[in-house]
Amino acid sequence: MALISLLLLAALLPQLGHSASVNVGIVNGTEAKPHSRPYMVSLQAGTHHFCGGFLVSEQFVMTAAHCQNQVKKWTDVTAVIGAHNLKTNNFQRIQVTEKYSHPNFTNDPKNPANDIMLLKLAKPVVNASWISIPEKDEDFEQNTTCSVAGWGRTKNSGPASDVLLEAKVTMLSSKKCKALLKYPNTLCTDTHNGGFCMGDSGGPLVCNNTAVGIMSFYVKNCVTPLKPYGYTKISGFLPWIKEIMGKMK
Repeated sequence: MALISLLLLAALLPQLGHSASVNVGIVNGTEAKPHSRPYMVSLQAGTHHFCGGFLVSEQFVMTAAHCQNQVKKWTDVTAVIGAHNLKTNNFQRIQVTEKYSHPNFTNDPKNPANDIMLLKLAKPVVNASWISIPEKDEDFEQNTTCSVAGWGRTKNSGPASDVLLEAKVTMLSSKKCKALLKYPNTLCTDTHNGGFCMGDSGGPLVCNNTAVGIMSFYVKNCVTPLKPYGYTKISGFLPWIKEIMGKMK
C-alpha cells in the first residue's frame, strides 16, 4: 500500500498524510460557507500552510502526528483560527507552545499507527468555537454520510486551495475497514465521492457535528486511491486525550 496524505512514496507503500510537499486538498469538494466551520485550523510555519487541524477546546488543537515531520522549527508554528480565505487577514493567529504526539505513533509509512497529536496554544481562542469529540469508543455503520474540509490540493498535482473546501464522504463499516486496511483504530471512507489530498492531513472527519476521525493517509494517489481513505479513529484514544488535556487545566 502507499499512503499519501503528505508523503509521496513510490509504488504501493502506504503513504501518510505528510510528504515532502505538505499540501493536501479536498477532492470533489465545494467551497464551504465562510466561517461555517469555526473549529477549523490551518497550521502554518511562518505563513505557509502545511497541515489542517481542529479546535477541541479553547486552548487545544487536534491534528495528525505525522504533521510534525513537516516542520524543522516548531517555534515558528502558529495556528490560524477562524479563517476562510488564507490570503486575507480575517482570522486569529496564535503561537503553538507545546506539542504532544501519541507516544506510540509509528512514523513508518508501511505501518501507520496512532497518528494523533495535540497542540497547546499560547492563549485561549476568542470568538471561536471548538468541535465535540466522541465520549466513548464506537463503530460506524456502512454508508453513513459524513464530511471533511481543508485547504489542501484538489488533485494529485497543482496548488493548494486558498479557501476552505468541504466534501461529503461515505463511511465504510468498521468491519469492512479493518478487512481492507488492517490497521488498528482506523476509520475508512469510500473512494467514490469526496476525499482528501495533500495539505488536508490533520483535519477532521465530521459525523453528526462530532469530529470522529483525523485525516491520515490514502493509497497511491488522492483522486483515485487504491484503498479507502484512512483516518485515525479518535474514540480509540480517549484515555490519552483526557490525560493530556487534563494536565493542562
